[in-house]
Amino acid sequence: MIYDIRHVTTYDYESPVSFARCTLRLEPKSGHGQDLISHKVEIRPRPSERHVRRDFFGTLTESVVIEAAHRTLRIDSRSRVSVARKPPARDAVSPSWESIRDIAFEATSLGPASPVGYVFASPLVPVLRPVSAYAAESFAPGAGILAGAVGLMHRIRTEFRYDPKATVISTPLNEVFEKRHGVCQDFAHVMIAGLRGLGLPAAYVSGYLRTIPPAGQPRLQGADATHAWVSLWCGADLGWIDFDPTNDLLVANDHITLAVGRDFSDVSPVDGIIVGSPKQKLRVAVDVLLVE
Repeated sequence: MIYDIRHVTTYDYESPVSFARCTLRLEPKSGHGQDLISHKVEIRPRPSERHVRRDFFGTLTESVVIEAAHRTLRIDSRSRVSVARKPPARDAVSPSWESIRDIAFEATSLGPASPVGYVFASPLVPVLRPVSAYAAESFAPGAGILAGAVGLMHRIRTEFRYDPKATVISTPLNEVFEKRHGVCQDFAHVMIAGLRGLGLPAAYVSGYLRTIPPAGQPRLQGADATHAWVSLWCGADLGWIDFDPTNDLLVANDHITLAVGRDFSDVSPVDGIIVGSPKQKLRVAVDVLLVE
């Protein structure tokens, strides 16, 4: 499948901003069943400086400096991506989760693809005893790692309630777990914390999810969504397999990967600092159009 993706981020400020420094992670990744065909970002007002680099995780990261006074900042990202994935069946045979845990801890490489970098706690995903115990209920001794992860994903989907008003980016993981309410970011963090609590390497994935309107209703412009899910290392043969706990899905061709890291703090599409207005309004509109 080939998708055209448009991701528009707009900041409206109450009073003029004299200076802004932003970090953008808006170029979709290539690899893992996905190929980037084209990508460009337009920024208004025009930046005085733009510098591009690859971060540790391989994400293209652009640093932008804006020195012109402004009350609106608009970042318009457009990409074309080809996606062709075939995830394993939910009941596919896989190595025992204990064997994967042991192999991950024995890894000698510290590169971004090495599983050992995703075993330990990260800034937004602490390893918490209650969350580890919750995950352990899905991983019986000797069970296959795929079966365990599918079971955990399904339980999060059925036992947690999607509620965009329940949390914000800074809501602690323990609060999300106790309330059992949140959004895709929260559900991904909970699943990652549970897996890491068992010694399993789990990464956070940010990206896009194509949405299909109900029958007979028009597709609304900007109605698609940024999304978050989990990537679990399942051994050298299976590699990294992606799980979407918000929708209880093994990730296939309706998901487009933007960036991968330890948690949301590694992959935020836009972040930075401003000098000026104490109040701002953020608007994000996403379109994911199937081209072919």
